[in-house]
Amino acid sequence: MVGRFGDGIEIPLRPFFGSMGVAPPEVYGRVSSAPPGIHAGNLDNKELVAGTTLFIPVHVRGALFQIGDGHAAQGNGEVCITALETSLVGNLQFVVRKDMKLRWPRAETPAAFITMGINEDLTEATRVAVREMIDFLVGEKKLSRDDAYMLASVAADLSITQLVDGTKGVHAMIPKAIFQSGVAR
Repeated sequence: MVGRFGDGIEIPLRPFFGSMGVAPPEVYGRVSSAPPGIHAGNLDNKELVAGTTLFIPVHVRGALFQIGDGHAAQGNGEVCITALETSLVGNLQFVVRKDMKLRWPRAETPAAFITMGINEDLTEATRVAVREMIDFLVGEKKLSRDDAYMLASVAADLSITQLVDGTKGVHAMIPKAIFQSGVAR
């Protein structure tokens, strides 16, 4: 499937919802739906396609999940405030994971584990994404913090998820294929 941009330009379509999130902590008060945060929201992460699991920390009773902002295609960063916008319908499954204690949204695709960092400062968003990857590798793959930090440096790819909403997004992706038989070593 492709979209025609113009003469001789075709864009591969990879539909995803740009915004999926829960209510933020009550102490935040009312928040705009435009910038993402610890509640997920307008992540604009093009890796979150069908078949992906998105893990979101729940901050209020009932979570109050919202979804929207359908994209047929988008470049990392969504640099001019729009993607190839489209109407989407999705089938979602919700599972409450009381065993997970997350600070920030995470995801898992068929091929990779993803951590996310969100902040008005791009450097700080990057720091959060990397620290979250280290925490993931320590918690899930049982690496020491030093080994997790080194593995993140040699195997995790960082991408700018978005720049357009004032709040910057960075995600770190580490391929599942590097882990043999589900063990880290």
